[in-house]
Amino acid sequence: MSDALPTGPVPTGPVRVRVVLVDDHRLFRSGVRAELAASVDVVGEAETVGEAIDVVRRTMPDVVLLDVHMPDGGGLAVLVGIGPDLPATRFLAVSVSDAAEDVIAVVRAGARGYVTKNVSGDELADAVRRVAGGDAVFSPRLAGFVLDAFSASDVVVSDGELDLLTARERDVLRLIARGYAYKEVAKELFISVKTVETHVSSVLRKLQLSNRRELARWAVGKRLV
Repeated sequence: MSDALPTGPVPTGPVRVRVVLVDDHRLFRSGVRAELAASVDVVGEAETVGEAIDVVRRTMPDVVLLDVHMPDGGGLAVLVGIGPDLPATRFLAVSVSDAAEDVIAVVRAGARGYVTKNVSGDELADAVRRVAGGDAVFSPRLAGFVLDAFSASDVVVSDGELDLLTARERDVLRLIARGYAYKEVAKELFISVKTVETHVSSVLRKLQLSNRRELARWAVGKRLV
């Protein structure tokens, strides 16, 4: 038997998400860093708007965890300061506030998600991974603010692909894209989980999509979320 070592590329694990933490409370940043250490790489931190813009431009992370309220302007000022310069970097707002005006303001400025600071470590890690993958991530209540705000003025009502869907399929689509589990959709719409599954399958077939993640991305692209 040959003792020769195998040749070719060395297998590697999944690529870890690169994250920058922006928050004016050092203790909070330390806690988040510790909670996320096993699943992401924290490549930078900042506690002011100026520091945040500099470190994000310098490190070009996958995701920025962004505090909404800081003494010198907060998350909105960071988003405005960076603008469209780093399209591959996504922003996930993390705040003590669950006020509709805060959620809507940062989403309009470019944030891909919004979670409150009572989120668990595992939930935050999942939100970071999902935002890095292109999803929009909100808790159900906060997603409702966003949907109401954008449906009031920004959503295109007539759309060729949307017109393929029944009214009930659109209802299911919006809730799934907002992060609801099948059981939550069923409860919200007063239908069975099996009926939810049937509607989701129908929507995926009509839109020629493969899974819930693609469905969420499609909904974001249509500005339904």
